[in-house]
Amino acid sequence: MSKTIIIKGACEHNLKGIDVTIPRDKLVVITGVSGSGKSTLAFDTLYAEGQRRYVESLSAYARQFLEQMSKPDVESIEGLSPAISIEQKTTSKNPRSTVGTVTEIYDYLRLLFARVGRIHCHGCGKEIASWTVQQMVDRIMTLPENTRLLLLAPMVRGRKGEYRKEMRQLQADGFVRIRIDGEMRELGEDIVLDKNKKHTLEVVVDRLVMRPGIESRLADSLETALRLAGGIVRVEEVDGESRLFSEQHACADCGISYPEITPRMFSFNNPYGACPDCSGLGTRMYFDPEEVVPNPELSLREGAVVPWETRTGFYYHQLLEALADHYGFDINTPFARLPERIRQILLYGSGKEQVRFFYDQGERRHYFEKPFEGIIPNLERRYRESDSDRVRENLERFMNVMPCPTCQGARLRPESLFVRVGGSNIQEVCALSIHKAERFFAELRLTDKEFEIARRILKEIRERLSFLTYVGLDYLSLDRASGTLSGGEGQRIRLATQVGSSLVGVLYILDEPSIGLHQRDNRRLIDTLKRLRDLGNTVLVVEHDEETILEADHVIDMGPGAGVHGGEIVSQGTPQEILDDPSSLTGRYLSGALTIPLPAERRRGERSLRIVGARENNLKGIDAAIPLGVMTCVTGVSGSGKSTLIIDTLFKALSQRLYRSRDKAGRVDDIRGLEHLDKVIDIDQSPIGRTPRSNPATYSGVFTEIRDLFAQLPEAKLRGYKPGRFSFNVKGGRCEACQGEGILKIEMHFLPDVYVQCEVCKGARYNRETLEVRYKGKNIAEVLDMTVNQALVFMENIPRIRNKLEMLRDVGLGYIKLGQSATTLSGGEAQRVKLAKELGKRGTGRTIYILDEPTTGLHFADIHKLLDVLHRLVDAGNTVVVIEHNLDVIKTADHIIDLGPEGGSRGGEIVVCGTPEDVARCSASYTGRYLRPYLNL
Repeated sequence: MSKTIIIKGACEHNLKGIDVTIPRDKLVVITGVSGSGKSTLAFDTLYAEGQRRYVESLSAYARQFLEQMSKPDVESIEGLSPAISIEQKTTSKNPRSTVGTVTEIYDYLRLLFARVGRIHCHGCGKEIASWTVQQMVDRIMTLPENTRLLLLAPMVRGRKGEYRKEMRQLQADGFVRIRIDGEMRELGEDIVLDKNKKHTLEVVVDRLVMRPGIESRLADSLETALRLAGGIVRVEEVDGESRLFSEQHACADCGISYPEITPRMFSFNNPYGACPDCSGLGTRMYFDPEEVVPNPELSLREGAVVPWETRTGFYYHQLLEALADHYGFDINTPFARLPERIRQILLYGSGKEQVRFFYDQGERRHYFEKPFEGIIPNLERRYRESDSDRVRENLERFMNVMPCPTCQGARLRPESLFVRVGGSNIQEVCALSIHKAERFFAELRLTDKEFEIARRILKEIRERLSFLTYVGLDYLSLDRASGTLSGGEGQRIRLATQVGSSLVGVLYILDEPSIGLHQRDNRRLIDTLKRLRDLGNTVLVVEHDEETILEADHVIDMGPGAGVHGGEIVSQGTPQEILDDPSSLTGRYLSGALTIPLPAERRRGERSLRIVGARENNLKGIDAAIPLGVMTCVTGVSGSGKSTLIIDTLFKALSQRLYRSRDKAGRVDDIRGLEHLDKVIDIDQSPIGRTPRSNPATYSGVFTEIRDLFAQLPEAKLRGYKPGRFSFNVKGGRCEACQGEGILKIEMHFLPDVYVQCEVCKGARYNRETLEVRYKGKNIAEVLDMTVNQALVFMENIPRIRNKLEMLRDVGLGYIKLGQSATTLSGGEAQRVKLAKELGKRGTGRTIYILDEPTTGLHFADIHKLLDVLHRLVDAGNTVVVIEHNLDVIKTADHIIDLGPEGGSRGGEIVVCGTPEDVARCSASYTGRYLRPYLNL
């Protein structure tokens, strides 16, 4: 097998016909500035070709069911292995998908519980076991010699009746004694029972004295007793203990029987195991008072009850006025300040108490009396009675999820939850963090027989748990929903799963696996990547993390710039060779020739925003102060509660107060200092558009100005063209042959779809008449094909357009084309387009900007540009709050809030607050420990 992967003439996207040789069975890092072509080389060329070759090896019938990948624009690729891509794409949003199911640990747990689980009765909690006659004999023969025994057949247990016929039959069969309600009687007696009372009848099958040689008689008597009592026998020592044996999985006391214990009994995706009330989801929808009244600072008059603010709202306002008259409260009082009793009556009704209501009809007012239904019962009734999907969908906006009252969120049937291993049921094991689950399985004690059965299962479970710990995810629990994981967490889970599969000879391609990972956990991630390599795989990583680059066997540095200025190999070789190459921008940053400077002084905020008593997820009632007018970094290990504090609590609470948003904020006692803010903006890395029609020009708003400019040209006025004529999204000016797409999709059934340029407009998107209108000799399609830098020169005399283009240039996006499809932008580029849009707005100096890991996908040089933009925002009097692990960003902050000390249940506390220097001096802070070298302390 070839020892290298040889790529020749790669021209996909912005690659400039490059030739690359990648060593096999090595850890290879591709780095370079954002937009230089790293992902294009790794995913759109190498992975796409590897996947395409695999799919083409299948039959035509099989290919039509698989996603087809078109052949990348490359002359040849030699030595290519089967490729597995582990991207940052969001994990499954299916509510049934959990960390346990994604990693397959849950499948092994189901098997473990089915094979060695001990069954307990879900009625009385006693352990249940199925016994064969031979096992019963062996168990009884362990009793001391000369022990006197009674073998009883419990025919009737706690049932009403006289049972004369049954007792006559027993006497005819040769039985002599029977115990009725604990009292021994002779069957020959005249026994009269009260038919209205419950009775227990136990037939005495045999009386024995323990001694060697009675095994045969004991077995015969047990068989007789089991036949009489339907599979149950009571063995009682005279003046001693009593024990029930069952030959079925059934509780001898409660009569509750169990089916055969199989793995499907523990699957919440299977009707045999799922809770019948919630179908295995573990939750139920209900009308949430916090969704119904999302902003309790509003009064009833101002519309605190959101579902009643509709066209029929006048009727509901009359109801509320009548309630106010009856109970003596003011509908202009904020909902939060109404007495608790009044709030409860409003939400849940007046019970049986009659209230005098009225309605106006013309000039007459009509009165009637009835109990008040309550806002939530009213919504429940409307939801239940409506046949309209639209009405139900509208009402669902005010619903939330709660744990299912039947299974308490455990998702499974009661029978499944009463099967235990090591004293815990399967849900209790899944609720443990991976760290605690490792300890549980390390300390698990089984009998020799159980251990022999479970040995291989336990080996698989322990290995998979250790892989998750290796990649820094030991704070997650196995029942955590996949949809709540960050992109980095989802990627590392898939990485841990691949390590567990132990494949050999595979090309693994990863996209920034260090995202969301604290420096403390980075070492474990790198060791995991090396472990994959040492198994005999090629590991190709697109990465900007300094430690990962320096640990690589081979580095490919792309550039020199981004977009049209990139797509070339600037330098490649060992990390040391990259450091020694003056042409490599990455090498110059790694060697210290270029650095991101420390600020000359730290800003100090005069006022602050105070979060009081934050308790969402793992936050432990913390109080945090965010100084206003400065840049604050929120740091801490993965899972310590950073996003919960800033996104789920602060951002959503501010959105509620400032914009009357209905997004439910995390649990918090109070947020003080809101009077100093008038806007809150969350800038994340989500795409700026999900269709090819969205582009930087439309998102930033500059396209509107360009269309207005073209509509004011003499030629356009002569023809009566309005700005809409110059949009490719609506009829009029666009090419109708391709509906403004510029390309046509040809479906090829079992081959990849083929995209061809539109023959009518030649890819210009507009019809001939629209393209005849020109400004400075250029039509609208030619302007959209310009880069930002070219457009700046072209539009320098139009201030409204120039200002917006300058913002795009200032955030380092001078190379992108105005009409470039949003789907081709990287995460870092999309984020900077959003930043440019915000910078272009007239600032009030009272805005708080929130960014969650803005350095994702950014090179050292891009981080430098990003920091310049963020500090410009702060210099204008705004507040910037950044959740970040990147030490170059952290060192330039004015204030740091460090959460921890660990992740998950061991986090959620503030370790230290203060300047970067204060944090660096704190011995308890992991962040401080890694920050010291960057501050020269």
